[in-house]
Amino acid sequence: MATQSTPATSRRFNPADGDSIESPGATPVPAPAASGITIADPAPLGLAAFALTTFVLSMFNSNLVGGGGEPIVFGLALMYGGIAQILAGMWEFRSGNTFGATAFTSYGAFWLSFWAYVQFYAGDVAKADAGHAVGLYLIAWGIFTAYMLIASLRTTRALAIVFSLLLVTFLLLGLGDAGGNADLSKLGGYLGIVTAIGAWYCSFAGVAKSTFGRSILPVGPLSK
Repeated sequence: MATQSTPATSRRFNPADGDSIESPGATPVPAPAASGITIADPAPLGLAAFALTTFVLSMFNSNLVGGGGEPIVFGLALMYGGIAQILAGMWEFRSGNTFGATAFTSYGAFWLSFWAYVQFYAGDVAKADAGHAVGLYLIAWGIFTAYMLIASLRTTRALAIVFSLLLVTFLLLGLGDAGGNADLSKLGGYLGIVTAIGAWYCSFAGVAKSTFGRSILPVGPLSK
């Protein structure tokens, strides 16, 4: 059965909020078919994948859990933090949300690259250079997070707080590795736990709003 087109607007989603936003003048997106198939907000999935993987790794970085169990992170980094987040990013592209698409696809790729480095390439890096290399890697992700933080200031307060925490987490972990400072890395692990909790909050806010049909948890929408 033929679909109907929405003239001159496209549906976009505000990350972690679940509200659809009409974007005047954007490329029209076909309306759902009569069968009722629609595109759900992918932001709660992407945030949940990021949160859980970050939480588990941060438990090891903070030394709250013994390092012997750290390989459990790699499966999460591949399947949930990596693949699931990239899928969320692709759906954000489909919904017309440039911010969400860039964030979820990039951080999904972060987890996939982390998994690939540990599994295939870590042994090729000289021990004397490993700390500097990983530190550079994490600081570079901090730079990316810095400009995503600026963009997040037009989404929600809750999401902006998550990006602020993530920026400091990357910098602490990066400087800790680059300088061989275990205390900085440990502090980055603790802050990573807080970051994960914030991302879980944003994810839950989006899921609850969808299922209850109204806002349950405040996220503090910011003006455009």
